[in-house]
This record gives sequence, structure tokens and C-alpha cells, in this order.
Amino acid sequence: MNVVIQSTGVINHQTYQYSHGKEKNVRRFTGAWPALATPITEHGEINVPVLRKTVEHLVGKQVDGLYIGGTTGEGIFMSLHSRQLVAETVSDQVNSRIPIIIHVGSISVDDAITLAKHAEYIKANGISSVVTPYYKNVDSLYHYYEQIGSSVPEMPLLAYMFGGTVNAVSLMQKLMKIPTLVGAKYSGADMFEFRQLVQLREENWTIFSGMDEQCLFAAMSGAHGNVGSTLNFMPGVYREIRKSAEEGNYHYSMELQNRANKVTRIMQSYGFERSIKPVMRKIGFDFGKPCLPNLPLLEKDLHGLYNELEKTDFLELVQM
Repeated sequence: MNVVIQSTGVINHQTYQYSHGKEKNVRRFTGAWPALATPITEHGEINVPVLRKTVEHLVGKQVDGLYIGGTTGEGIFMSLHSRQLVAETVSDQVNSRIPIIIHVGSISVDDAITLAKHAEYIKANGISSVVTPYYKNVDSLYHYYEQIGSSVPEMPLLAYMFGGTVNAVSLMQKLMKIPTLVGAKYSGADMFEFRQLVQLREENWTIFSGMDEQCLFAAMSGAHGNVGSTLNFMPGVYREIRKSAEEGNYHYSMELQNRANKVTRIMQSYGFERSIKPVMRKIGFDFGKPCLPNLPLLEKDLHGLYNELEKTDFLELVQM
């Protein structure tokens, strides 16, 4: 298949390196990564100024990387053009200071390949794809990922899977035949399964935890980092959870995890996906409404969300 890459005009091409000077294809990703949410204007377009402002804020918060266009970023609900615009805008604003991984997953493998080639074109540091819905057969999923990986043979590839929806270990063992596979983002509570993924390989291997409320337990199970929604507004708490755990201070790590989980639990009670953008607005970033089929919070629920957050350590956690 021939894929034509069309730039949205945002990128200025530069040699792409990490801030520490190593080449972009270093294959171990680590640390605290926001699963970047996407701001939308009242007309349903990508809010580029707010997106740039958010990226700059997160870089200033010393996040270790950005995961773009995933579930939190609502990429699967967007047009190809919008997804490419988000990727280019973030890449341009980051300007090589931290690595970025572009989620390219799509029900259409042709669209996924187009996005993968675009990610390569803008010099992203890696690509990722969610396990396609409806298809749970390991062989089918392997061929899906293999086509994406072979379309950009120099680009590190991470699978993205939800615990309980597929046999993650069997799938990853199969996917390891793909030369560019460097790991996975695993969103699930099964730390036994998670640990098995970590142990599949020692070198050039990244297993991210995608469940914020499990950050400490994932770190104890060998996670190389975490990619999550609540890192959009309180990334520092997860960096500190990991740091304290590495130092053996599990009591403090657990205290921080519990405080963060109170915020997460409140958001879940109002509908987690619908609560992310209102929470971003509360800290000064107008993200607009969610993309359909996600629906916005009703006004009464919005007030309830804000009132409950004010009874927690929310503002203190945001400042970390």
C-alpha cells in the first residue's frame, strides 16, 4: 500500500534528540508520562493554543514523556487530519526536550499505517496501538501489529492493552516476533499478569502501567513507568510515588497513592472520561467538551465534581 504523508504545516524539521543528547531511537522509555488529553474548541476543532500551553506546562512539570492520541486523547474518535494536527503540534512544542509516543491505533489498519508513517515523518520517538476491538484472536492481532510495525521499520512499537480483554502474556509472546516491538502499555489491575509482561525480556523493553490507581503496585512489580490520564493535572505525585518506592519508602508512597486515588475515585463516580476536561478547566486549561460518543457532564454534576474535589488534597497534589 502506498501512503502519502501530508503535513499540516506545523512542524519545522530539526535533528530530534532527547534532552540528554542520545539519539531518538533509544528503546527504553521510563518514568511518568501523561496520556495527553486533547483540547477542543466550541466548533469541534483542535484547540491548538491550549494544546501548546498544556504541553509547555507539562514539560515544566518535568514529565518524562508524552503519550499522544490514546484513549484519554480521544484519538480514535477523531479524523486522520485532526490526529495528525495534534501529533505535529505536540512534537513542535516539545521541540526535542522529552520523548513522545504517538498512538496510531485504528479499526482500519490502513489508517493506522498512515498515522504510523506520519509519526515517523514528524520524528516521534515511538508509536503505539491499542488492541483492536472485536478481534481477540492472537494470530489476527499479530498480523494487525505486524503490518503497522513493518510499515515503519525504524520506529519503536508498543502494544496497548487492557487487562481482562485479551490474554496479554500470550499476545505479547507472539508480538515479540516483530523486530520493532519494545514493550507495552498495560491498563489493568492484575499485577501477576503485569509482572509476567515485565519478565518477558530484559533489554530494550518497556512495560508501562496504564492504571494510575495502581502506580505503586506496578512499580513494585517492575514497571518501567506509568502512562495515565490523571498525570495531565497531577504528574508530580506519580513521579514522587515511584521515587519513594525506589528508595524503599513504601509507607510514604502508599500515602501519596491513597491521596491521589481519592481524586481518581471522585472522577470515576461522575464518569471518568467525562470528568477529565472539567478537571483541566479547574486548573486553568479550557479543554472544551469531550468528543462523541463521550458526553459532557451535566451542570449539576459539574458542581458536584468540583465541590467534592475541594474536600480532598487536589490542589496540593496539582502543585507537586
